[in-house]
Amino acid sequence: MQLNFKQVGKHGKPVIILHGVFGLLDNWSGISKTIAELGYRVYLVDQRNHGRSPHAGPLDFHTFAADLKEFIAEHHLENPILIGHSMGGKTVMQYAVTYPGTYEALVVVDIGPKGYPIHHARILEGLNAIPLDKIESRNEADELLREYEPILAVRQFLLKNLYRKDEGGFAWRFNLPLLTTDMANVGQEITYETPIPGPVLFIRGEKSNYIKDEDFAEIQEMFPDARFETIADAGHWVQAEKPKEFVAAVTGFFDEAI
Repeated sequence: MQLNFKQVGKHGKPVIILHGVFGLLDNWSGISKTIAELGYRVYLVDQRNHGRSPHAGPLDFHTFAADLKEFIAEHHLENPILIGHSMGGKTVMQYAVTYPGTYEALVVVDIGPKGYPIHHARILEGLNAIPLDKIESRNEADELLREYEPILAVRQFLLKNLYRKDEGGFAWRFNLPLLTTDMANVGQEITYETPIPGPVLFIRGEKSNYIKDEDFAEIQEMFPDARFETIADAGHWVQAEKPKEFVAAVTGFFDEAI
């Protein structure tokens, strides 16, 4: 699986960043530049069935983790730091379970290893309702999607995946048919047999409910060296809402743990 990626920075410790569901590597452009300027070599990766990576195969974390392992080997990256947001955070946790000792540290952004109920049904309904062969503009798609998703920022995030084909008409960067049928897999619990050593930072938004205070003990059973950082006045999209605070938390963790 040849994953699409972008490298930012030529020298320093390798850092791999994985986006969440409906996302793509471009979501992390600003953050990656800031981290690279601090002396790291950053790889932004489109997970399979997202962005410009192939639309193929299953939508599950064992597959995502295997893709990540292949990417690390292909690019000869030695003990990279792994950062993942939401679905990407689940991927790096699954990677840690499956391939222990092959990375330097993990940063898991606003997601825990527990199972989550799927709550994207209305969004999927709206995305599937857009007639890609008939619309003439992104604004037209936005008008249609607004009936299903009232929050402008969410619609703008989703519509970053909409592109005009060379032969005419529009298409999605993500694999919408597979996301529609297999979205339940994105909420699956990450299971383990023995605790996983090594530094892990869990970052959550103060306004988000993905990681609750009562989840801390269970997370530390899985990752005994886990530490937690709460970004004030931020929701699930911590890195987009509070980029300076996010970078400060991440690089402070790098300085202390690595």
